[in-house]
Amino acid sequence: MSEQNPYEPPSSDVTLEVSDTALAGRGARLGGALIDGLIMMLVIFPAMFLTGYWEEATAGEESVAMAMLLGLFGLAVFLLVNAYLLATSGQTVGKRLVGTRIVSVESNQILPLWKVVVARYLPVQVAGIVPIIGPILSLVDPLFIFREDRRCVHDLIAGTRVIVATRS
Repeated sequence: MSEQNPYEPPSSDVTLEVSDTALAGRGARLGGALIDGLIMMLVIFPAMFLTGYWEEATAGEESVAMAMLLGLFGLAVFLLVNAYLLATSGQTVGKRLVGTRIVSVESNQILPLWKVVVARYLPVQVAGIVPIIGPILSLVDPLFIFREDRRCVHDLIAGTRVIVATRS
């Protein structure tokens, strides 16, 4: 007869699922986003000044048409800078510099460019321009990174995750 210690903590068999890809760290994701944001600012801010939008916006007199035009210009710049990298390696310039990439949750494969743009970037950008609710949603989106799976709202919408990029 075996004796059991009544004060011994219970034990169990725990099997951890280990992925073949490591999730990108929160710091790396932040760094990549900051680099991408800085690149966009270097192009968008001069355009805002040259078109007179900056003066209109600071005076509270910006037009919807000008805001939409500037938004389309921003999308065009984003695609011009990042489309090739997104399509071929699942990276933006910032993600490439910090060593991360966007992949599908199901297959760990790079998504087609249209899906990354339409499902990952566009919904959050459109929601961000909605008065009152937009700024709140723009804050909540990146805060989701503090979940265990480190997926932001835009990752959940698009079915993506950001992983550490391996050299191939």
